[in-house]
Amino acid sequence: MKLSSVVVRWGLGASLVVVGAGGCASSRQQVAEEQESRPSQSLAAYYPLAVGNRWTYRVNGRADRTVDVEVLKEEDGYFHDNQGGQLSVDGFGVRDRKRYLLRGPLAEGNQWTNVVSVSSTERYRILQAGVPCEAPAGSFNHCVRVEARNRVDAQTTLVNALTFAEGVGLVRIEVSAEKSNGERMPQTWLELASFKLQQPGR
Repeated sequence: MKLSSVVVRWGLGASLVVVGAGGCASSRQQVAEEQESRPSQSLAAYYPLAVGNRWTYRVNGRADRTVDVEVLKEEDGYFHDNQGGQLSVDGFGVRDRKRYLLRGPLAEGNQWTNVVSVSSTERYRILQAGVPCEAPAGSFNHCVRVEARNRVDAQTTLVNALTFAEGVGLVRIEVSAEKSNGERMPQTWLELASFKLQQPGR
């Protein structure tokens, strides 16, 4: 399987539910104003899930290559997006049907493991929490950066760095292949270009 397809299925399908709704959407200014206070400890705040939410990502920094992720429906406790992703937030964190993408407490160094199949184990660790981050979609005050590692074979580990912004969701994905000697080779990256979120109660 090509690494590019891994990115779409793991990075996007498992981690993207982006933004773009109708007329009742949150704006960048509203998000910025809400972020002036202390960082939220609510895991749901770092991946807003609602039907109609939409996020648009640039691939490798190219404005002419984008991926749109839109939440289409809620079914069986999961929000389904147009990329085949199924996400939910429970008392432990943000998850799809196989893994936790973000798990509390939201503190640097927090670690967890997802056994996604007999031959595949993903190891996650929060690298930073409560820090600012940027993307073409804007600057955000309270972000969490997570590193996920999954050994492909004896020589290669796939490393997926995910950055979540409070009140926005996933703002950046960086995928690299790490060799056994520690050398990392960037594979692809996605950054949030725009988003629209349904306001609660609409």
